[in-house]
Order: sequence, then structure tokens, then C-alpha cells
Amino acid sequence: MAKGILYLLPVPLAEQAERKSYSLLHYELINTIKEYIVENEKTARRFLKEAGLKTPQSELIIHDYGKHIRDKVDYSILFKNLEAGKDVGLMSEAGCPGIADPGADVVAEAHRRGIKVVPLVGPSSILLSLMASGFNGQNFSFKGYLPIDKSARNKAIKDLEGQSLREKCTQIFIETPFRNNQLLAELLKTCKPNTRLCVACNITAADEQIISTTISKWKGLTYDFHKKPCIFLIYAS
Repeated sequence: MAKGILYLLPVPLAEQAERKSYSLLHYELINTIKEYIVENEKTARRFLKEAGLKTPQSELIIHDYGKHIRDKVDYSILFKNLEAGKDVGLMSEAGCPGIADPGADVVAEAHRRGIKVVPLVGPSSILLSLMASGFNGQNFSFKGYLPIDKSARNKAIKDLEGQSLREKCTQIFIETPFRNNQLLAELLKTCKPNTRLCVACNITAADEQIISTTISKWKGLTYDFHKKPCIFLIYAS
């Protein structure tokens, strides 16, 4: 018996950003697939509703892959119907499954089991911020979160800036939203005046804000990114 397909379904990054986020294939698939592996069930159900789900949600099978149970997941249960030939969708809480997202473990398990994996086009805050930054898109690196400890974070920033200068590499990283302003202050204090910094805030939302300029010019700006999802990028040249 042929195995099913694991479809990787990107989820909108912001509320009321559906038209910016869905493809026609999304609509077709969500009205075909009856089973999902998700990071956040509430977010996933809202996404399906807003994307045009016609199937009653009570008929769906939804496996929670959230951080509170991730270490206890039984892959034999998650993959039972895939092994039996049924298609399943994988969704992150926001953005693309597997990109800075624990869904990568599910995808890796699918490959180990010989299950076909099909990624769908959709929003990735990392790539959208890189596109909008004006920085080098030929050579870039995503670093995730920088250290919380001030001295370690200061060293990490200097190391990233140095690597960017040596390798002409765009460095991309994130922070917990309530520490955005502190990280930005540290970047302005630590980086050289000509290093370029981009902050992409609330990408695809109505109040999206993307600022890309040199550290020296950033110091003359007024900003407040507190508790807002942001991507940070630096490029030294």
C-alpha cells in the first residue's frame, strides 16, 4: 500500500493577513486533508477556518506537538494514518513548518519512514525580512536567539559583525518580544557606525514596520518594538 503525503502548510504571521499568506493549493488541501500535526491547536483551527475550511472541525484529527508534550510524542500514533496511505498536514504556530520551528523533527521522522514530504509556498518572517533589508541575499545565516547574559550577548554581536564583514554575510537573529528594545540598544552600543541594521517588525500585519539603515542613523531614530514580533539583521561592509 502506498503511504500518504506529509504536507507542510505555512500559517499567516499576523492577524488579517490571510490574502498575503494563502495559495490556491492551500484551499484545495485543507478541504481534502482530515488530519493535522500542529504546534498550537487553537492557532491551527483558526487558520483552517479563515482559509476556507468546509469540513466540520469536529471531524478533524489534530495531534498536538506543542512544547509541553513534545518530549512525550509517540511517533507511531502521529504516523499511523500516513503509513496507511492517508495525507496529513503539518502546521507551525506561525510561518513555515520546520523553519526555526520544532516541526523539523516531524519532517525528519517522515523521511526516516519513507514518507513523501511536500512543502507549500507561504510566509517566512526570516526570508521576508531578508528580502526587505537590502542586505546580501546570496550569503546569509540565521542564528536564532542570542545569549541572554549581557557579556555573552555583547561577544556574540561582535562575533556576528566580524563574520559579516569577513564573509559578506547577512546575519539574522531574533529575540523574545519583551526584550526587543534591550537588544536593539545593545546593537546600537556595540556595532560599528557603518554597519547596517534592519529591524522587520510585525511582518505582513497592517502595522508592519521595516527599517533598514546604518547604526549611526539608527541612533537618531525614535522606535518602540516592545512586545512586537521582530526579526533583526546586520550587515557589515
